[in-house]
Amino acid sequence: MTDPCLPECGVARFLTLLNGPWATLIVRELLHGSHRFTQLREALPGISPHTLTSRLRQFERHGIVTRTTYAEIPPRVEYALTPLGEGLREVLEAMGTWATAVPDPESGVTA
Repeated sequence: MTDPCLPECGVARFLTLLNGPWATLIVRELLHGSHRFTQLREALPGISPHTLTSRLRQFERHGIVTRTTYAEIPPRVEYALTPLGEGLREVLEAMGTWATAVPDPESGVTA
């Protein structure tokens, strides 16, 4: 079943799911393995708890991230990419490769 809020166009769907700078940076961090909420906040200086929570919930709803709660005291929650989320590895690597090929106009050096 498809989400009626998601566009049919693949590029538009991608941009809806990973809109804003924090979305791809959260995925980047989770590509290194599961993280606790606090670990993600520390790895992403400037992200608000509200934004991080909102993104993680959206990713979980769309099957990109799993949230595992451990019955410990204090409770421990970890977030990890699903196989669908892991599929973003090649996308982010391609984005990084492309971005590093763009010349920095202030340095005067071309790639």
